[in-house]
Amino acid sequence: MSRRASAMLGLAVAVTMATTALPATAATAAGPPGGTPCLPASPARPTCISGTLGDGTPYEFVVPARWNGTVVVALDFAGTGRDEELTARLLADGIARGGTSREITGWNLRAAIDNQAEALARFEQAYGKARYAIASGTSMGGFVSAGVAQLHPGVFDAAVPMCGGLSGSVAQWNQKLDTMFVLERLVAPGLPVIDIPEDVESARQAWFDALAAAQRTPEGRARIALAAAIGQLPAWGRNPDGTTPPPPAPGDAAALEQGAYLALAGGPLPYVGQAMSSRRQIAQVTGGNPSWNTGVDYAAQLRQADPALRRAVDKLYKEAGLKLADDLKTLAAAPRIAADPDAVERFARGLVLDGRLRIPVLTLSNIGDQISTVAQQQAYEENVRRAGAGSLLRQTYTESAGHCDFTPAEQHAALSVMVDRLRTGRWPATSAPAMNARAKRLGAGTEPRYIPFTPPRFNRPYPG
Repeated sequence: MSRRASAMLGLAVAVTMATTALPATAATAAGPPGGTPCLPASPARPTCISGTLGDGTPYEFVVPARWNGTVVVALDFAGTGRDEELTARLLADGIARGGTSREITGWNLRAAIDNQAEALARFEQAYGKARYAIASGTSMGGFVSAGVAQLHPGVFDAAVPMCGGLSGSVAQWNQKLDTMFVLERLVAPGLPVIDIPEDVESARQAWFDALAAAQRTPEGRARIALAAAIGQLPAWGRNPDGTTPPPPAPGDAAALEQGAYLALAGGPLPYVGQAMSSRRQIAQVTGGNPSWNTGVDYAAQLRQADPALRRAVDKLYKEAGLKLADDLKTLAAAPRIAADPDAVERFARGLVLDGRLRIPVLTLSNIGDQISTVAQQQAYEENVRRAGAGSLLRQTYTESAGHCDFTPAEQHAALSVMVDRLRTGRWPATSAPAMNARAKRLGAGTEPRYIPFTPPRFNRPYPG
């Protein structure tokens, strides 16, 4: 028996036992194979199954009538995924798509990862064994799909994480702590960084107001740029109305700072807003504070920052009549934040990505992502390389701003690459021109935006 077949047998037994305690869905009541007709307007004539996993998490799958044996499984699919353009594209290719939601697991990332395997078992119970099972999702779903590749390589055949925080749960929130710590020390003294109050919305608004006030002064703009450089934020963000300005020129200090400000406080999902709401949820899941900056040298982090933004910081400080060395001394002298060791341990379970791949992984990231900062992709690549698994990894990038800002065609192209990789056993071309050409062949609509890109070195690896 193959490793995947053995793993799926064990999951199927668990699913069968769990199903007896759950209300029967239309699909399970009818029995395999297949589900019930759905999406009547779809030319793929799909059927759907849905239900709940053992922990109460909803799951759902959409399967074309001429299913080719490939299924894509994602966090955040249940509830809205069946109506997405990417689903229609995959159905037209003969590929099934489905997955779970985060409404039960939230920031319990390990549970969300394991749920993908359980959801796949439910799918295969209804439709039969998949030829290829691909874990793929965006944002937290990107992290979860990378976690699936590490924890369930005997169940899934490949993963395509998109815009995930692939430095790992502990590392990415240490990086976010750095940004917020610098801002609190220099721009907004007294606003919450770790102990987020129950009234999260008031905390968010206080941060927005403080940053807006700082943005109106030369001193505030210089310090916002400094925090962004230390925290490795993109110097490019979306406007409050959701529109995206052109990427700033590397030598335009004012535009780079404006981009950093928009990453922090503009667009549909501003950085400081997520730093409040998710930080509170994480503390509840882990039972304490899993982030720290003890021993962190912020002057050293600035020296390692993106060169264009670092030069902008120097220029903005001079224009404001401030001495950068004085603010760096203030940061060096500031009392540090220590972590709760038990909370770190719990958060690390959810997962430290160690790079020990046994199935192929292709990542898709956009360079202006303010939530899953692009430097985290460097940390993931380095871990994979150190583990000797570099041949199993390919990384791709698009020139776009905002969290997970991909077109359906760009996502379709990434998944199409992985299908070819599984079918042939060899990687097709994943260069930017090749990815753009693939997206166009698949019907891009708008010009695809894949670009050659090398991410900066991630400054807060864990362990490290």
